Amino acid sequence: MAHLDSRTQLRPELTRLPPWLRRPLGQASEVSRVQRVIKQRQIHTICEEGRCPNRGECYGQGTATFLLMGPTCTRACGFCQVDKGHAPMALDPQEPRKVADAVEVLRLRYVVLTSVARDDLGDGGAGCFVKTMAAIRERCPETQIEVLTPDFWGGRDGGATPERLQQERIGQVVAAEPACFNHNLETVRRLQGPVRRGAKYDRSLAVLHHVKQINPNLPTKSGLMLGHGEEEAELIEAMADLRAVGCDRLTLGQYMRPSLDHLPVRQYWPPEAFERLGQIAHEMGFTHVRSGPLVRSSYHAGEPAARG
Repeated sequence: MAHLDSRTQLRPELTRLPPWLRRPLGQASEVSRVQRVIKQRQIHTICEEGRCPNRGECYGQGTATFLLMGPTCTRACGFCQVDKGHAPMALDPQEPRKVADAVEVLRLRYVVLTSVARDDLGDGGAGCFVKTMAAIRERCPETQIEVLTPDFWGGRDGGATPERLQQERIGQVVAAEPACFNHNLETVRRLQGPVRRGAKYDRSLAVLHHVKQINPNLPTKSGLMLGHGEEEAELIEAMADLRAVGCDRLTLGQYMRPSLDHLPVRQYWPPEAFERLGQIAHEMGFTHVRSGPLVRSSYHAGEPAARG
């Protein structure tokens, strides 16, 4: 298997974005329409909260990623633009209905449900995923639903161990039968501490492993951000670790610094590097791979379902 040499192939331009990371937002009318529907219902999408560069394209294709349980996270990952650092909002009991209403109004064919980490909740937020999936199916039974979950590690419930609680929460979501279960590894093992504060590499692998233990036929998915200073060999190791726990689908994308308060970009990987890493992922056995500088976790998420 040929390897990329990061010392010669990675050409960082850290003072400004390289040309391959500059792209138009997309159809302004489509973006405006989705923003209006979301604002009217006082719900959130990670597309907007994270200022995803692909949101115009995805909206036009009938897909969107909803952010459940409010816009404030109980963790403080160094890369993430989602609000953090203060107490999260109380849960909105009408949120599942509002999300389902937005899905119906926007005529979305494929929906991704994700959330902030809510370590303050007794079930880590698993119940919100289940209720929202049920509400969408009641209104839009043909819409496919993918979940992109946190690790469900926070919170306590009686004398149960954190591992047991995590497994119970994962089991709740798996039992609701999503089209795909996504949980992001985000970065290589060495960089987990500074990049994913409050999360752990093996804990995330355990999420995907337990999903397959419960339902071997449920597709699982994960994503890696490039640009935090990782080496190519470390990325290949992370991909191999994902395959070892049965992960079926993979996204690889470039980290782009949201603000000066976030972790700096250490390097910009060129498109040809992403293309080669995507080839390596396919050779490893991933059934669906999206690898490119502007790829994000939910980019073209509905493609496997459309092929099926």
